[in-house]
Amino acid sequence: MIRKSVKRAFRYRFYPSDVQAAELSRTFGCVRLVYNRALAERSAAWQQRRERVGYSQTSALLTAWKKTQELSFLTEVSSVPLQQTLRHLHTAFGNFFDRRARYPRFKSKKTSRASAEYTASAFRYRDGHLTLAKMSEPLDIVWSRPLPEGARPSTVTVSRDAAGRWFVSLLCEDTIESVPATRDAVGVDVGITSVVTLSTGEKVANPRHEQRDRARLAKAQRALARKAQGSADRDKARRRVARACARITDRRRDFLHKLSTRLVRENQVVVIEDLTVRNLVKNRRLARAISDAAWRELRTMLEYKCAWYGRDLVVVDRFFPSSKLCSTAGCGHIQASLPLHVRTWTCPRCGATHDRDVNAANNLRAAGLAASACGAGVRPQRESSRTGRPATKQEGHGATRDEALASNHR
Repeated sequence: MIRKSVKRAFRYRFYPSDVQAAELSRTFGCVRLVYNRALAERSAAWQQRRERVGYSQTSALLTAWKKTQELSFLTEVSSVPLQQTLRHLHTAFGNFFDRRARYPRFKSKKTSRASAEYTASAFRYRDGHLTLAKMSEPLDIVWSRPLPEGARPSTVTVSRDAAGRWFVSLLCEDTIESVPATRDAVGVDVGITSVVTLSTGEKVANPRHEQRDRARLAKAQRALARKAQGSADRDKARRRVARACARITDRRRDFLHKLSTRLVRENQVVVIEDLTVRNLVKNRRLARAISDAAWRELRTMLEYKCAWYGRDLVVVDRFFPSSKLCSTAGCGHIQASLPLHVRTWTCPRCGATHDRDVNAANNLRAAGLAASACGAGVRPQRESSRTGRPATKQEGHGATRDEALASNHR
């Protein structure tokens, strides 16, 4: 059994008093203001003088802003969240210069996430009670699960979602034990009717959380559209819409967590396809269904859970013809075309009848095992696929050749 030490965030809901809510709301506003001002200063410095401004310069600017009459209210909140937002801005610029993200954008009061991050110097955690800087009483936290024994939070992030719910996230050191090794491998083909189809032939039905609550959400949105701008009734209606959206999001996330955990615990090798969801949602007919299935979120969960529990995640190239390729051993026939409405097809070479999704999952499994065993490309050599792209890429721990071959001959 392998033990791994990781940084892990534990999120809980809490119910602030009126005084605490006012203090946190004021902190959120100051954090947003400092971030936007610092972003404007850094952008102006580059556009006007071709000068790069770093964290230390923006920190000096923050000190100067606090001394002005216009921004003197910044001294009324804890200085730590203000410094942290400057560090986050510096990280955002680093990601932009390294071509990992877009240029940083200004934070909006209406659409941006309201949050503030406190480091160890700005909070006190003792005997299950968490007290933030500038507050005299601890937060009323609902401890839905215990923190790791002996854990001491290194940072605390307080946030409020659009539905008005308050959350606190504690970042702690946690020890995770790898699950017992197994020789099983599974290919996972994602879809809309079935959110995943496994190479074992099992299909997991799509709960369609957004579709189930679509009538409730539409009713709340119509009520919101009738309310006058800036009125108290409009704010209440907006919260009803946000609660309906939060209900959908929470149910979807819970379902995906259970599904991804099951796949990781039952299999040593998990093989998925490298889909570009950003491009797929440009299809106006399928965008809503694809977004509801949350393929990207499922992949993200599989990535970090495989890394945690000592499993292997193999990602097959998106150009691999998993649906068109006959999965019968020794056949290798590729259909010239296979429209989406065709759910079953018969191979003209070997006569085997395939379910489209199960066939794709079987091909993904074989491709992933071949790549993890010897690193060979598995994409058939055809004119339209000679692009020089790698057939697969692997994330997590590499599968051994013996394990891969043993699983492949089942």
